[in-house]
Amino acid sequence: MNHLPEDMENALTGSQSSHASLRNVHSINPTQLMARIESYEGREKKGISDVRRTFCLFVTFDLLFVTLLWIIELNVNGGIENTLEKEVMQYDYYSSYFDIFLLAVFRFKVLILAYAVCRLRHWWAIALTTAVTSAFLLAKVILSKLFSQGAFGYVLPIISFILAWIETWFLDFKVLPQEAEEENRLLIVQDASERAALIPGGLSDGQFYSPPESEAGSEETEEKQDSEKPLLEL
Repeated sequence: MNHLPEDMENALTGSQSSHASLRNVHSINPTQLMARIESYEGREKKGISDVRRTFCLFVTFDLLFVTLLWIIELNVNGGIENTLEKEVMQYDYYSSYFDIFLLAVFRFKVLILAYAVCRLRHWWAIALTTAVTSAFLLAKVILSKLFSQGAFGYVLPIISFILAWIETWFLDFKVLPQEAEEENRLLIVQDASERAALIPGGLSDGQFYSPPESEAGSEETEEKQDSEKPLLEL
């Protein structure tokens, strides 16, 4: 006999918890939406995304690494001053490494100008630098006499070729897709905030309430309790 009030209490508790979850799912909080929009706008105000900044750092590393290898090559082959004059002032396409250094400078200037200064969101600039680098290095390896000049005849062309293609992969598969995804998220949040603005004050808690208990159910409960009283007195 005592299980009836406990069952009704559990039913009421379950009803209240279900309506509370509905409020959490369907309620719109404009404050949170505006906070998200401000965070995305703050990223835009920084001028450059984190992944694009990493790409620009790698382009800078490309230039510095090729320059370092070229300086080492100059120092190994008879001193920097003598070899520098031979490779720059008396430039020979078939035996000089100076053009590989200029190729790294070309990649650096084009990519930094395109993706750091102009902030392009297209792959044409990286395609240009990679195509020029690949064609030039292939022609130089085939026509020049670099392989007869020791290890640097292999190292500099191979390193330049690999770095150019890593830059292409990083931009095409990391930078551009991630920035497009962040832009789509911003558009979704802005659209949700505009919809929330159409509802004055958002959806209030008063719009979700538990219906009052039916009078028929309460009358049946009272009748059962009245019928139980004589049995308890006996």
